[in-house]
Amino acid sequence: MAMKRYLLGVDIGTTSTKAVLFNRSGKIECQHAVEYPLHTPVPGAAEQDPDEIVKAVKTSIRETIKNSKINNEELMFISFSAAMHSLIAVDKEAKPLTNSITWADQRSEPWAKKLKEGNGHQIYLRTGTPIHSMSPLSKITWLKNDHTDLFNKTYKFISIKEYVFKHFFGEYIVDYSIASATGLFNLENLKWDQGAIEAAGITENQLSTIVPTTHKVQGLNQELAEELGIEMDVPFIVGANDGVLSNLGVNAIEPGVVALTIGTSGAIRTVTDQPVTDPKGRIFCYALTDKHWVIGGPVNNGGMVMRWLRDEMCQDEVKEAKQLGIDPYDVMTEKMTKIAPGSEGLLFHPYLAGERAPIWNANARGSFFGLGMHHKKEHMMRAVLEGINLNIYTVLLALEEIIGIPEKIHATGGFAKSAVWRQMLADVFNQELQIPESIESSCLGAVVLGLYALGEVEDLSVISEMVGTTVSNKPNQEQVNVYAELIPIFIRLSRLFEEDYDTIVSLQQKYK
Repeated sequence: MAMKRYLLGVDIGTTSTKAVLFNRSGKIECQHAVEYPLHTPVPGAAEQDPDEIVKAVKTSIRETIKNSKINNEELMFISFSAAMHSLIAVDKEAKPLTNSITWADQRSEPWAKKLKEGNGHQIYLRTGTPIHSMSPLSKITWLKNDHTDLFNKTYKFISIKEYVFKHFFGEYIVDYSIASATGLFNLENLKWDQGAIEAAGITENQLSTIVPTTHKVQGLNQELAEELGIEMDVPFIVGANDGVLSNLGVNAIEPGVVALTIGTSGAIRTVTDQPVTDPKGRIFCYALTDKHWVIGGPVNNGGMVMRWLRDEMCQDEVKEAKQLGIDPYDVMTEKMTKIAPGSEGLLFHPYLAGERAPIWNANARGSFFGLGMHHKKEHMMRAVLEGINLNIYTVLLALEEIIGIPEKIHATGGFAKSAVWRQMLADVFNQELQIPESIESSCLGAVVLGLYALGEVEDLSVISEMVGTTVSNKPNQEQVNVYAELIPIFIRLSRLFEEDYDTIVSLQQKYK
C-alpha cells in the first residue's frame, strides 16, 4: 500500500477556487486555480453562478492531482476552506433558485437596518455575526420581504460550500465555522439560534445539518472520483471558513498573536478559547473548532481600492510599467516613496464599497480631506494607501479593547509582496510585522485542520513546523509619530461624516 504523503487544501474564494497540494512538512508540491466572474446585474448586486463554482472546484482538484504526477493512492485527504456569508436558495431537487449571493451584495441593507433597529443587537450577542447586509440572516430577510414568491419556493438556504458537498455527496451539511458566519448560529450551544431563525421567517428544516469543522465524509461515486483523478474512498474534511483558516495558516492561534490579511478586502483576527462578542457590536466571532474561536473585524476596502487607484488615476503609471515590463503597482509605490509619510496633511477615507468593521455602514463613501494647492497626484496616491492602512488600524483598536495590545502580528495576502506597503503597516501599527513564507494560508490552514481531524496530529500547534521562515518589517519611529498624529483625525472625521453617508448615497442613486 502506498504511503499517504500528500494533503490537498481547496479554497473556494470570492474570485477563484484554488487547490494546493502539500507534503507532510507543509511544502507546496503543486497548485491550480480557476477564476470566475462576479455578476452585478443590478445596483448593489454581487452574485456568482454556483454551478460554475462547482465546475471550478472539480477542475482545480483534477488539474492539481494530474500536474503533480503523484500516485493517487498517496493522497491522504482533501480539506476545504470557503468564503463566508454566501447564500443560495435551492428547491427540493437541489436546483438553485438564485445565484450565490456573496458577502459583497448590498441589496439587503434596508432590512439589515430594520433588524438593527429591532432586536438585532441581541441576535448579534448570541450569534457573533454583526448585523449587516453581508450576512445570510439579512439576505434571507430581504428575500422574504422583497421576493416573496421565490422565498416561498425555497426548500433550503445554503452556502456555496454546502452546495459543493451536496453535489459531491448528496447531503446538506454545514460546518460550525461557515454556520457561525450566518447570523443564525448560537455560539454557546452550537445549534441554530431560534430567535434568529424566527427573525428570518424560516424553520430549522430549511437549514443544513450542523457538523464540526473536523467532520469527515467519504464515498464519492465512481464517475466523480474518476473525473477528479482520485480514489473513491479519499476522505473529504468539511473544513472551515477562509478567515479562521487563514489565522491557522499563518500560525496565529496562540494568545496575543494577531493575524492581518489584506487581499481584495481585509481582516484582522485573533484566536480565543471561548466565544467572545463586543458590547458595541464592532467585531465578529466565528468558530475554528469547538475549542478555538476567532474574533476580529473585516474591511471591504483593501486591494480593491488600490485597483481603483490604478485604473482611474494612474494610467500614466500603467503605461510606464508596460514599457519597463514591470507591475504597475511597483511604479505606483515607487512614486509614493518620494512623498513624505502623512502625504503632507492629506487624508483619504477608503470607503469606496461601503464598510464593515468597525463602522458597519454599507452606505459609507470615500473622501479626500485636507486637499490643498500644494498637493499633487503623488500625494493623493500615497494618501490612498495610507487610508487603507489607517482604516485597518481602527479595527485593531476595537479589538485591543477586548484582548489588549497584541504581542505579535502575522500578516499575509497579496499586499505582502510590496515592501512599501509592509513598512507602512508596521509604522501605522507601531509594531513589528511578520510575513510567513507561504501566502497560501487558507489552504495550509485547511490541511492542518485535516491532519487534526484524522488524528494525525494531537493539536493545531503543528502549524509552527509547517509555516516556513518569515520576513519582518520593524516600525520606523519617526514615521510612527507622523501617523500617531493623523489617526485621531481620521477616526473623528469618519464619525462626523456618518450622518451624511445616507444622504450622499440617495443623491448618487439618482444618477443610476
